[in-house]
This record gives sequence, C-alpha cells and structure tokens, in this order.
Amino acid sequence: MGVGRFVYTPILPLMHAQAGLSAGAGANLATANYVGYLVGALAGILLPRLVRSTAVLRGSLLALVASLAAMPLTHSTTVWLLLRLGAGVLSALIFVIAASSLLSHLRAHPAHLPGWAFGGVGAGIALSGLLVLMLRTVGTWQAAWWASAALAAALTLAAWGLRPEPAPRPVPSASVTHVRTSGPRTHRWFGALLASYTLEGIGYIISGTFLVAAIEQTSPGWIGSGAWVLVGLAAVPSSALWAWLGRRWSRPGLLLAALGVQAVGIALPALVGGVAAALISAVLFGATFIGVSTLALATGAHLRFPRAVALLTAGYSVGQILGPLVATPLLHHGYHQALILASVVVLAAALAALVLRIGFPHHMPPPGHPVRHSEPASGHPLDAQTCGRAAVRAVPPAQ
Repeated sequence: MGVGRFVYTPILPLMHAQAGLSAGAGANLATANYVGYLVGALAGILLPRLVRSTAVLRGSLLALVASLAAMPLTHSTTVWLLLRLGAGVLSALIFVIAASSLLSHLRAHPAHLPGWAFGGVGAGIALSGLLVLMLRTVGTWQAAWWASAALAAALTLAAWGLRPEPAPRPVPSASVTHVRTSGPRTHRWFGALLASYTLEGIGYIISGTFLVAAIEQTSPGWIGSGAWVLVGLAAVPSSALWAWLGRRWSRPGLLLAALGVQAVGIALPALVGGVAAALISAVLFGATFIGVSTLALATGAHLRFPRAVALLTAGYSVGQILGPLVATPLLHHGYHQALILASVVVLAAALAALVLRIGFPHHMPPPGHPVRHSEPASGHPLDAQTCGRAAVRAVPPAQ
C-alpha cells in the first residue's frame, strides 16, 4: 500500500518534465487519490464483511498493481484521474484489512508489534523513492511506473498469505448492560482534537504531495527522491515510537510536540533551501506524520466520545482532499509558497492541540462506565480493543 499510494510523489517531477503534466493537473491527480482513499475507508467501516474477506484482500492487491502498470499506457489526464482514484480506494481497503488482521491475530502479543507492522507504509515509501532515484537518470516516467508496479507485485506475493480478521463471535444480549454514571464532559476536548486533526490532514498532505517537487526546484535532481527515501525510513519506526511515548507522557503534550516539529520540517526547504535543509526536512516529516495519527486516534479513543474514530477519520480525510485544492493557486510560481501554507496550517493544528491540553482529563472512568457528552450516549462504550481496531482503520498514511 505504501508503494501504490505514495510512489506518485517522487514520480510527479518526472511527469512534469516528460509527460507535460501541469502543476494544477498534478494536484488534481493527488486529490483524486485522496477522495478514493476516503471512499475505500468508509466502505471498510460500513461493510465489515469486506474487512474479513481473503478474496477482497487479494483482489485489491492485484487491482492496485494493475492500476500502477496502467498509468504509463496513456497520456489522458482523465484516465490518470480514474486510475489514481481507484488506487486510493484499493489502498484503503488493503490497509483496513491488514490493520484489522494485525489487531486480531496479535491481540496477545506486545503492543509495539502492530506499530512496527504499520511501519510497512514507511518502508513502501522508502522503497518507492529508492526505485525512482535509481531510474531517474536512465529511465522515463513510464519506466518508473512500470518498475513500481513490479515492486508492488513482488510485495503482493509476500502478502498473499495474510489472514483477514475472523468474524466476531456473537455476544449474548443478556450480557450487554447500560450503566448510567456521571463523568467528565469530553465534548470541548474532542472539539479541539477534531480541529487539530483536520488541520493536520490539510497541512500534511500538501507537504506529502509536493515535497519532492519543491526540493528539486532548488537542489540537485537526486536530492528530491533521496529525501523521499528518508521520509519513508523515518516513518518505519515512528508509529511504534510515538505509541511507546504515549504510554509514558501526556498524549496531548506529545501531539503538540509532534505537530510543532512537523511544521518546522515542512517549512525548512522553503525558508532555507539547500541539501542539508532538504534532508533534515525529510527526516522530521517522516518521523511525525504517522505518529500524529497514532496519538490523535489514541486520544480520541481515550475520551470515548460517541463515534470518535469515525468523526476523526472524516475530518482528516476531508483535510487531505482540501489540501491540494487550497494549494493549487499557489503553484504558479513553484512549490515553496505551498509548503509555507502547509507549515502555517500545521502550526494552527498545534495551537488546537495546545487548547486540548488545558484541563485534559487524563484519568477517565474505567471501561464499562459511560462518560457524559454533549449528546446522549448511544450503546455501551467501546472497549480498548474495539477502539484500537477502529482507530487503525483511520490511519492515513496518512495514516
């Protein structure tokens, strides 16, 4: 999934130079992929049978490979839009199935194992960047897409035996009780979290889409793809690392720190320029964008706000769709203004995280005791495993 969804970023400069793709059209292709990802994520949540189907997993893997291989077969922007839209849907389905499988089959294992597995997204980013880096001097944009399809096919073989999450066992209705006790009202903290995570979706995706192209405007050609490799390498351990830190320090405080670091990393190539700034930017961005999702979704689960993960997922996904659209008017004179905008938006997300810290309820009533919200609670609170499973479905990569 890391290859299928993110290889577009290092290939984008090649398509500008060799395929005549305009900056605006490049942003539209990115937006199509993010719209598809939202559709696929919602399908996985609303149709749980998809998440438990081996046929859907394998079919999605094969179709994602096919979508990559079909990109160089045409010069039609409309067809490219449809292919990137489909790649988004397929990437989301693959991630939902894989994440649910991890949380189901590794339930009795140490909690850091799923975090390392989610680092596979970062590994896919690194491999795709390395692939384009090797091909950029001897190949064309078509060769880059075909090579990425071959890489995705090899990884599909490795993932072929993954077992989806088994169907849940029915719970006797008599065991479900509705206990009415009072607890802290969490709506104001959740509102700040939702605002922060939605703004992060806008800012992160602008950088994630245009970082390589922005770096290549002021640096040697290989630096852009090299920076994307560093983004992936830094992302590999980030989910496990931030989850580990979240068990020892305040999640709102860590969220504020991660967003601040990310804002600095995004702004560096635009404000400083040069090889060193580009590489530092890549490391800071890669080390935080998956970590922010880990922290935000864990915080939403902690607050036990009704439909917290679904609302956070929707906000983040809408932010991803809006990001390239709001940045497009700034692309007429290059990508640096877009990176400055992304950094400002992420700083706004950090300010919302600062508001989240004020009086945050670090100690919630134990599971089984509902908390008071701004709306009547519907059903019994989610247990930790259910919250975790739903939260991982929402990670973009972006999760």
